[in-house]
Amino acid sequence: MFEITVKTATGPMRLCEEAGAIVKADWGVGGADETALLAAAARQLEEYFAGAREAFDLPLRVGGSGFQQAVCAAMLAIPYGETRTYGEIAKDLGVPAQAVGQACGRNPIPVIIPCHRVMGAKGLTGFSGAGGVETKVALLRLEGAGGFLI
Repeated sequence: MFEITVKTATGPMRLCEEAGAIVKADWGVGGADETALLAAAARQLEEYFAGAREAFDLPLRVGGSGFQQAVCAAMLAIPYGETRTYGEIAKDLGVPAQAVGQACGRNPIPVIIPCHRVMGAKGLTGFSGAGGVETKVALLRLEGAGGFLI
């Protein structure tokens, strides 16, 4: 597995590549491997945090169950600057909202797969990334989706 560290407004993020796809992103420091895919991923992440990119164009591979993959696909379908609730995604998938929340918490590629765009029925909920809910708020504000937070 190859990895690179990218400096972001929410702290350093480690991006991991395996077999030609991004398979993991998390907050922390990793390696400094140089591959074309990691360079593209780093550039796109930097553009996102600069407000110059609304969608990522990277090959992703989500491990885990078919359900985990379905929840990640549902999160990827949420447009930049918009949010959905756990309940809305659950209804689409025919599962309980709590199961969707648990799968969101296991998102292996946060930010790129935008779990921060998923809210509870009554608004803001937790976030499993570094910095917790404060990071979620920062990402939503970056996207202009934080107006409800006032």
